[in-house]
Amino acid sequence: MATPRAGKAQESTQIHGFVSQGFIKSTDNNYLGQSERGSFEFTEVGINFTQQLSERLRAGLQLFARDLGPLGDYRPTFDWFYLDYRFQDWLGLRAGRTKLPFGLYNETSDVDAARVPILLPQSVYPTENRDFLLAQTGLELYGTVPIGQSEIEYRLYGGTIFLSTTTVADQVDTIDVPYLAGGRLAWHTPVEGLQLAGSLQTLRIDFDYTPTAEENAQYEQRGWLPPDYTGTLEFELPATLWAASIEYAADELLLAAEYSRWYTELRTTLVATSDLSVTDDRMYVLGSYRVRPWFTPGMYYSLWLPHNDDRKGGDAYQHDLAMTFRFDLNEHWLFKLESHFLHGTAALGSELNPVPRDQLKEDWVVFMAKTTAYF
Repeated sequence: MATPRAGKAQESTQIHGFVSQGFIKSTDNNYLGQSERGSFEFTEVGINFTQQLSERLRAGLQLFARDLGPLGDYRPTFDWFYLDYRFQDWLGLRAGRTKLPFGLYNETSDVDAARVPILLPQSVYPTENRDFLLAQTGLELYGTVPIGQSEIEYRLYGGTIFLSTTTVADQVDTIDVPYLAGGRLAWHTPVEGLQLAGSLQTLRIDFDYTPTAEENAQYEQRGWLPPDYTGTLEFELPATLWAASIEYAADELLLAAEYSRWYTELRTTLVATSDLSVTDDRMYVLGSYRVRPWFTPGMYYSLWLPHNDDRKGGDAYQHDLAMTFRFDLNEHWLFKLESHFLHGTAALGSELNPVPRDQLKEDWVVFMAKTTAYF
């Protein structure tokens, strides 16, 4: 969501849309879909409208659908919708389902034309968690404050995320987010194109989970559950996420790096281990250069450590070296080729890889192609 300055004339109505089709093929392991055999289940379509209701008030919404392996199935959803009133450059208010300003690129993660990579670094912007991370329903305060030859942009928000059990595991019976709050500060420095940012978010997810018979047996063996227990377990999952970001974008060059740490706890009154805490580290460095108006290569290295106190075994880390070639065929159509050289299996789920973890290949490659038409 671009933010107009107070008092600036804007076009009355704007309509934009996009259609993307991709293909995924991996040498080993299934990633995002049935990629070992090759998968075309990589489709996105969306249309958005923004309306300037007055000089200071505007409204917008986006309708979106996708198919990504087991996710989406082309179910249309309202990605975001809002009313936005800009009192002054330093103070504005949004209400509705607004995009979460976390890190540098979360707000543009639904816009393929706005970036070079097909997949943003998955350590910080996991596409499988898009329904959780893209937007929140509530209020947001925002503004820009000049400081000498630079300026500070702030975003403060609070609300909730409405989730459907269809977007999570089949064994989750109910899910709710009692609260979510956070903010981001970005310093646009006197050096043209250089910005530094810090993001912080806290939330809690409550859910009921029905273990399988195999899981019940494992929990009983560990002493977590009483013998012959059947039924659902009630959980609370509080989490705190923060990210430190730096970006330099000048002329045809883009350089960026982010480091993020996510703290989560798993609480329940029934399971004996009623307080399971996890801290994971996420980071990447990224670069791209527009060689020609129609050709932009890019590269990033991304690292995810889901348990920073336990780094043994292939599922304890995910190294990802990605290379992308973006071709802008015309002003409304682009094509991308991308390869990922991966070490580790932390990003692989059991739904697509129903085998013991030690049978997954620790070193593997993913090839992707994607084309997007947009207006």
